[in-house]
Amino acid sequence: MLELIFSALITIIPDYLYRRYKQGKRWGKEITLFNVWYELRWGLTACAILAVSLITVIFYFHPSTQNVSAAFRTVTILSDRPGRVAEVYVANNENVTAGQAIFRLDTSRQEAAAETARRRIEEIDAALGVIETDAAAAQAQLNAAEADFRQAVDDLDRRQSLAERNNATVSEQELERLQTAVSRTDSQRAAAAAALDGIKLRQTTLLPAQRASARAVLAEAETEIQKSTVFAEVDGTVTQFLLKPGDIVNPILRPAGILVPEVSGQGRFVAAFRQISVSVIKPGMLVEITCPAKPLVVIPMVVDEVQDAIAAGQFRPGDTLIDQQDRARPGTVTAFLAPVFPAHLDQIPPGSACVGVAYSNRSQQLESGEITGFSAFLTRIVDGMGIANAIVLRAQAILLPVKSLVFN
Repeated sequence: MLELIFSALITIIPDYLYRRYKQGKRWGKEITLFNVWYELRWGLTACAILAVSLITVIFYFHPSTQNVSAAFRTVTILSDRPGRVAEVYVANNENVTAGQAIFRLDTSRQEAAAETARRRIEEIDAALGVIETDAAAAQAQLNAAEADFRQAVDDLDRRQSLAERNNATVSEQELERLQTAVSRTDSQRAAAAAALDGIKLRQTTLLPAQRASARAVLAEAETEIQKSTVFAEVDGTVTQFLLKPGDIVNPILRPAGILVPEVSGQGRFVAAFRQISVSVIKPGMLVEITCPAKPLVVIPMVVDEVQDAIAAGQFRPGDTLIDQQDRARPGTVTAFLAPVFPAHLDQIPPGSACVGVAYSNRSQQLESGEITGFSAFLTRIVDGMGIANAIVLRAQAILLPVKSLVFN
């Protein structure tokens, strides 16, 4: 409407004044509703062209958006494993601090596994104490086997000496018996040595490994017991939390609730502009917004960052080919806004939906001489046209309470 009124002031009205006072034509006589197009054709045509051109220029260099929101992050309250709730420590909509316990799962199975691991460790420690006695007994058996072996060897050597001096004194059967006795005692000595080595191997390697394994099982069970209690990672408010003892919690299918951090989304707004504004929206650009949560107030913001990618074009591999025409929504340019005066964001809760207008400002290029001559003249005019959108935004701020409370 503002653009149309401005266009009419410099097109239709001068045309009408020319025909009224220069040509002497009068309204209601020569100029009527039936021949108004013919009489004011030049003014009407120029007005339409100028109005369309002004609207295009204004909305291109000073884009507006209906999608500005104070985005904030939430933290899902989940346990590391599924289980049945044993205790609940907080209530819904309660403020929690980092490290505060929220709820605990039943740990009967984990406690039983931990107790079994402790008994296994005690059993292995007792076995390590007993195996020292076994090692001493095996050492004694080895000593006895070595003594028997030496005795058998001495008997065999003595008989062989007698047999060499007098063959009739010692028979062949006795020598074979003594040789068999030597072989038997040697085998007994090797068996005793092997038994002693086995006991030492169990003492130094097997039982310590079993004890380490039992301790690992105990540590795993104790870790599962500790992880059964879910703690708040950050300060915030617990919402949608209606958990009761006996409920089943599953980290995939059934979360326990949502934690809204206190610092999430504070002082940062997300705005979505049309794709045609890609070349205009730049960091440092001034933006004004107005929100229903704080009516009749226009808040100055500045573009802090512009997202490089457009979300509508993202691709995720699947089992079907994607047809581009299925993407009905063209997507928008995402810009992150920061307040010029942070105090202006008081009383605007995270998640508020707002409207905004961005203003192009190329004063630095003009002052540095990057834009000169006729281009500088046009640039100043285009930058000044932002006042039209500024007036519209303030009108929206005034009418917003009326539309929300009366017409809705």
